[in-house]
Amino acid sequence: MSVELKKTYKPFKDWKEKSRQTEYKESTPLLAPDGTLLAKGWARKNVFEYNRDYVKTGIMSRKEWDFYNITDGKMQMLISFANINMGGYVGAKLVDLKTGKVIIDATQLFLGGKKHIPPSKGDEPNRFKDKIGGAEFDFITKETERTLWFKKKHSGKQVECHCRMDIMPDLENITTVLPFEGDNTKYFMTTKQFCMPCDAVFKIDGYTYEFSKKDSFCTLDWGRVNTPHRMVWYWGSASTYVPDENGKNHLLGFEITWAIGDESNATETCILYDGKVHKIGAVDVEKFPKGRFMEEWKFVSEDGRFNMTMTPTLDNHTDVNFLIGRMNCHQIFGVWNGDVTLDDGRKIEIKDLFTWCEYVENRW
Repeated sequence: MSVELKKTYKPFKDWKEKSRQTEYKESTPLLAPDGTLLAKGWARKNVFEYNRDYVKTGIMSRKEWDFYNITDGKMQMLISFANINMGGYVGAKLVDLKTGKVIIDATQLFLGGKKHIPPSKGDEPNRFKDKIGGAEFDFITKETERTLWFKKKHSGKQVECHCRMDIMPDLENITTVLPFEGDNTKYFMTTKQFCMPCDAVFKIDGYTYEFSKKDSFCTLDWGRVNTPHRMVWYWGSASTYVPDENGKNHLLGFEITWAIGDESNATETCILYDGKVHKIGAVDVEKFPKGRFMEEWKFVSEDGRFNMTMTPTLDNHTDVNFLIGRMNCHQIFGVWNGDVTLDDGRKIEIKDLFTWCEYVENRW
């Protein structure tokens, strides 16, 4: 079943004026005690104070997740936790990015949203250590590093993961709060933290795969949301090293998410260069790719600062469909070429960058 785009979303062909970007710089309450949304916009750090007891929830509307995506261009390692009000899961997954084959997907489910509660912020020092059924995990965030540990017996095989990612001094991120038209208690708050070089090991009995921070990066998708039942979104992200004219390497990344809720106060789009956010406007693809996911994707931003073309190599398609919910995701990996422009006008050319963008339809 397809999900229609929200009418607050302005597709490429309808752009007439640039989107407003409301930046928050001081600590701000996210919700009133009755669940009314108080903040709408974006920040370079998560300054929004989240109180889960204030969330006005339906059966599945409150969702809290920590999702770590580690890639080196050859393999993808996913470690994730989610509490979706009525229950949730913790898991680890390893995927071959050349073939799309899932090496293993070790997931542990739980019922009930009043236990296994994650921290209220994702970009400040914290620790989330817990045991769910046969799974154990320990996620630790410090000023200069993040570490992840996960262990679970799955289908008779022992799965264990260790990850360590670097956090450069004063590393910024993009945190956004997007409302939904017609309901002032619904919102989508996420922190996207990327450009984190990562060493990691994924072990399954006698098999081991290692990621090196020389060519591996981790992206954190941290979410605390209260959403309508039906949603769609696009999401793309990248982290890489780019040399300057003197041959010195710089960390560069980008975050492009769109079509979620009302984007009139902010878009979840930015360039990250040497740890600093360079905010850009709305991004879209010139042609809606549904049914043509393996054709070339041409990305463009309303301010002209993001111009990229992705040539797909893999449609990592997953479709989880159950009685009252569904997540139909086309995560497209490919080779990206183009340019991005920083706040000071510097244009950086990007050649043959391997990363991804996804199109997702949700009922959850």
